[in-house]
Amino acid sequence: MTTILVFGDSNSHGTLPISRIGQLDRHPPDARWPDIVGQVLGVTVINEGHPGRTSVHDDPIDGAHKNGARALPVLLESHRPVDLVAIMLGTNDCKARFGLRGWDIAAGLGKLAQAVRASDAGPAGRAPDVLLIAPVPVEEAGVLAEMFQGGRARSRAIAPALRGEADRLGCGFFDAGRVAEVDPLDGVHMGAAAQRALGMALADAVGARLEEGRGHAERD
Repeated sequence: MTTILVFGDSNSHGTLPISRIGQLDRHPPDARWPDIVGQVLGVTVINEGHPGRTSVHDDPIDGAHKNGARALPVLLESHRPVDLVAIMLGTNDCKARFGLRGWDIAAGLGKLAQAVRASDAGPAGRAPDVLLIAPVPVEEAGVLAEMFQGGRARSRAIAPALRGEADRLGCGFFDAGRVAEVDPLDGVHMGAAAQRALGMALADAVGARLEEGRGHAERD
C-alpha cells in the first residue's frame, strides 16, 4: 500500500476559521484535504498537521515544540516506510514575531526537504520522495490580524521562492494558492470549500508525482 505523510500545520490539521483566540474546532475527517487525497487516490495518508507548526523556528511564545525541524525526524522514523512526504508549512513563519521574508521561509522548507532526502524512511530503506506545497496566502483579518501583521505580502512571496527551491532540490512543487483561499473570518484558516478544492487538486498532483516515481523506479 502506498503511504503518504502530510507534514503540515493547522490547515492540514483541519482547524476551522476562528472568531476568538483559543478556539480548537476542526473540520470532520472526510473534509480535511489530506484525507480527501487519500479517499480519491485510494492510498494511506498520515495526517501530521500540527497547529502553530513552523518550518525550522522555535516559537518564543507557543514553544520550541512548534519547530517542524524538531518533529520531522521522529515522524519519519515512526511512520516508515513512507513513499512520499508532502510538506505544507510556512503560514506560521509569516507571523510578525519572526520577521522573515518569503525567501527565508522557502529556505527553511528546503531544509526540511533535505532532511527527508537524507533519511532511510522510504521503502527498502531508501529516502521518500518530497512534494513541497506553498501554503495558501494569508490575509490580515479578524482576531489574527495583529499576529500576522505584514503576513499578506510575506505569504505571497513564498510560492515563487519555494518553486525555485523545489527545482534546486529535485522535489515536486504545488502552489496551494492557485486553487484555494483562506476564510475572511480570520484570514489564516480554510473553510470547507477551500479544503475540498485543495484536496481534489492535490490528489491530481500527488497521483502524478507517484506515477512519475514509479516510472523512474522501473527504468532503474
